[in-house]
Amino acid sequence: MRNGEPGNNNRIAGLDGVSKSYGDFRVLKDVTLSVKKGEIFGYIGPNGAGKTTTIKILVGLIKDFDGSATIGSGGPGARTDRALGYLPQHAAFQEWRTVDQALTTLGRLSGMSVKEVQKRIPEVLGLLGILDTRKRKIVNLSGGTIQKVGMAQAILHDPEFLVLDEPMAGLDPASRYQFKYVFRQLSKSGTTILFSSHILSDVQDIANRIGILSHGTLMHEGTLDELREKMNVPKDIDITLSKDSGRQKELESIRGVTRIDLVEKGRMVAHLAADADIDASVDLLVRRLIDGGSKIRSIYPVSPNLEQLYVQFVSGSVSA
Repeated sequence: MRNGEPGNNNRIAGLDGVSKSYGDFRVLKDVTLSVKKGEIFGYIGPNGAGKTTTIKILVGLIKDFDGSATIGSGGPGARTDRALGYLPQHAAFQEWRTVDQALTTLGRLSGMSVKEVQKRIPEVLGLLGILDTRKRKIVNLSGGTIQKVGMAQAILHDPEFLVLDEPMAGLDPASRYQFKYVFRQLSKSGTTILFSSHILSDVQDIANRIGILSHGTLMHEGTLDELREKMNVPKDIDITLSKDSGRQKELESIRGVTRIDLVEKGRMVAHLAADADIDASVDLLVRRLIDGGSKIRSIYPVSPNLEQLYVQFVSGSVSA
């Protein structure tokens, strides 16, 4: 078991000043990216932004580029491929083979012994809920199950660093839930994960940090809260009353409150200025409501989700 934790500052992989062009088209522009040991890093961006190119450079499939890519602690350009697990966007297998045969071959190519492979295959298939497919031919599996077999080969040799390109694309909600569970379990054991996804709710659910790539440029690298701070988003407070005194408009005089919207009977949203002290404003709201004769059932801050922030961010509403 490895000792990685999301808060650890140790960099396990990254890019330094990476640029890549195809002819006159520049796909990546001086991208510097760090993935920390033990974290789950979500990599997002529009189609054609350069995410898959980034991933292929990081795992060593593209070697002609400017800058350096690093996996492990050996410094710029270092690689530790035995410690790397990779799931491409479209997993491909020899369809006439059984799942057991395919995983055995791939495990051996990863440097595992026959004994190790035969021990690990039922473990990873069981983790992914497809143990019953072990003796079935890949040609007879559904697309979602083949994706799970692809995930099985990526984690078969217990890599320290897992790189996944759109791992949940095309999966049904139950399978996506299972993949997220697997990600969390792997992270708890110290595995570092970088994955790209168009399903931003999944990224928000499990990623410790995110990177946003747009037109080949890394626009943001950090936590969701850091993205909110960068965008200076307004703060909203959702308030539900069990007894309504009808004096909500008086709340607009509270310092930091810009507007009160009545959503429905007994429920309102207080909009705060971007620079407001949210704790002080909530305290004043509670005091004013109680002093005015209202009874509060619930009160909580409302923050924009990753999808809302992402749309604003890549549309140019904020500078990098």
